Amino acid sequence: MKLKILICNLILCVTCNAQITNTINSNRPGKSFGAYAVGKKVIQLETGLYNENKKHVLMQNKALGFGAEIDVRYGAFFEQLEFIGEIDYKTDRFESPYGAQNRSGLNHFRLGAKYLVYDPWKNYEPEVNLYSWKARNKFKLRYLIPAVAVYAGANFKLGNNPFTFPTDASISPKVMVLLQQTLSPKWSVVTNIIADKITTDYPTYGYILTVTHGINYKWSIFAEDQGFKSDYYADNIFRAGAAYLINDNLQVDASFGFNFKDTPKVNMFGIGLSWRNTNKHTPHRIYKKAKAPVVEDTEVVVEQEPQEPFETEFYNNEELNLNIEIENRVIEEEEEEIILE
Repeated sequence: MKLKILICNLILCVTCNAQITNTINSNRPGKSFGAYAVGKKVIQLETGLYNENKKHVLMQNKALGFGAEIDVRYGAFFEQLEFIGEIDYKTDRFESPYGAQNRSGLNHFRLGAKYLVYDPWKNYEPEVNLYSWKARNKFKLRYLIPAVAVYAGANFKLGNNPFTFPTDASISPKVMVLLQQTLSPKWSVVTNIIADKITTDYPTYGYILTVTHGINYKWSIFAEDQGFKSDYYADNIFRAGAAYLINDNLQVDASFGFNFKDTPKVNMFGIGLSWRNTNKHTPHRIYKKAKAPVVEDTEVVVEQEPQEPFETEFYNNEELNLNIEIENRVIEEEEEEIILE
């Protein structure tokens, strides 16, 4: 009796136009914004507590303060679009030769949106060498091409705020260009080019450069340089820290920062938590099915094992799916050789 082989479940999945990652992708603990959105109908909260101390040697004053911050991110209408609300409430004690006072208020309150303009991994299908691990994993020039997003938002000044200039308008704009490069599964670079309060008496222009390294699936570390300049104040802040992934939707972090001058000298430390809800997200997928060969007089059923590739929270989603596709093709090739024998 002639029997036929039916090799099933060899399905290669390529995700297109999807921003959501398998694990939470938080902007914390750094201050830069990544280019990618959280995903349509995904809500993400990024909260933290911080301590910030400033001491000005020439003016002989100092400020010892604490603060709480929360960013609310929500993807709507498109996978590439995200709305962002930022609140930072601060309290400190300011001391100078002329006296001391306790201050409190909103360090900033901002609403904005960002949109992913260009994704270098979208619709990209690399040439696949099924027989060379080195060829499949070598560095590609495409890694240097950044994803590009734009951000536009507004600062809101509420009441008599001691942490803003008295002449600041009630509403002032902030715009940014956001660049993100995934140099490898473990390394990413984010660059923000910023123009803030550009319609006020003291507009600020600056940048943030963040380098992130995924140590393993749970742990990641970062280093960051932020520079800004206005007619009133200019500085460079260096930050570093680590994040730990509790589960796919929950992350905790800790960081510290300082500057390199004493007018004023700045030191800071912070801890935070990021959480997301993906229950209402529906990914857009395109499925490509591999045709199974048919061989006479043999009965073998092969089931594909689930793929569990290494991934960090900063892993590029498009590249992850391409690597899964490569591994599936290798498995399929090996199975065809066994069948033909």
